[in-house]
Amino acid sequence: MALNLFVPIMMMSAPAPVAAAEPVMPQPTAILAATRRVADWQLAHREAWDKMPAARPSVRNPRDWQQATFWVALTDLATRDARYRGPLIDLGRAENWQLGKLAYHADDQLIAQAWEWAARNGAGAEALAPARAYFDNVLTNRHAGSLEFTPTQPGGGYSLCTERWCWCDALFMAPPTMLRIGKATNDKRYADFVHAEWKATTDYLFDPSEDLYFRDSRFFDQRDSKGRKLFWSRGNGWVMGGLVRVLQVLDKDDPQRPYYETLFRQMAAKIVTLQKADGYWPASLLDKDPGTPPESSGTAFFTYAFAWGVDAGLLDRAAYEPAAIRGWQALQRAVQPDGMLGWVQQVGDRPDSVSAEETQFYGAGAFILAGTAMHDLAQKRTAR
Repeated sequence: MALNLFVPIMMMSAPAPVAAAEPVMPQPTAILAATRRVADWQLAHREAWDKMPAARPSVRNPRDWQQATFWVALTDLATRDARYRGPLIDLGRAENWQLGKLAYHADDQLIAQAWEWAARNGAGAEALAPARAYFDNVLTNRHAGSLEFTPTQPGGGYSLCTERWCWCDALFMAPPTMLRIGKATNDKRYADFVHAEWKATTDYLFDPSEDLYFRDSRFFDQRDSKGRKLFWSRGNGWVMGGLVRVLQVLDKDDPQRPYYETLFRQMAAKIVTLQKADGYWPASLLDKDPGTPPESSGTAFFTYAFAWGVDAGLLDRAAYEPAAIRGWQALQRAVQPDGMLGWVQQVGDRPDSVSAEETQFYGAGAFILAGTAMHDLAQKRTAR
């Protein structure tokens, strides 16, 4: 039987402890240059399948989540550098502004966030038409099945519960996308849906004793060889990234905003304590063993969240800015000489092996999000 892990989320009474030695914030121009370098490598190597050994065949589809994470992140870079607008508009037109094929799956909805950006940046209303039709079906024929993750085949990673947000990754894929489209179309149904479903997922997957999310219900009772709970770095990175992108859309006076701000702060206060001395976060967040390898995708999402949170005034600068800088410094070491982001854990649903030679579109996307947030934070610090 699935566990009900929800308790009301409470505000943290004090910020996380500050590191003894404060690292130096890079110059904004250096941060943006590093971000462009990774973006340019990925744009030039869109078919570097040999660098993505665990990619699903669907990675060749730009509308699949594996690529969509990169294209959505590129919208943030395009806002700061107009050179990246063309590839985004060209991609949308080539794909006829379509979403994925699955009618309810969050992974197939992420790309619509890039199309919504395109609609505001030259593509016009036609860029949103397929998304509006897609989500009209979701909102009109709403599913209310169980959130328990029961694979349809032995050892399989797919469950019928994925017609709702029954895995924590979904909180990055769908909610920010739906909120943006709801705002663009002035349709309140989108926000109502997001708030109800996010809270249902949190009630189910959030562990209040650790302030982290289980990836899905299969992990409630799983432990590693030392008896520690399994909290996946990238999985919780998806949640933190999703929280950022939800908060970016919600108005300051939105009655739902305090819920997300509180959850964001609560998770951040836990996650900052789990950063390793080398600036990375381990693939399994509670793994404090020395010598754990670097992992860049989870690290990039946490760096993104901390940099944005400090810049937005939601996180204490003294506690979280040093962690963001250390995370960014670690990410620079993961970039290979040719500009490829390495040390990206491959497609999966739990902590796994990782190497310097492996990358993925979503890793580059997380890096770009971290880079744009770090750039903004550094720019404001320079202006002070």
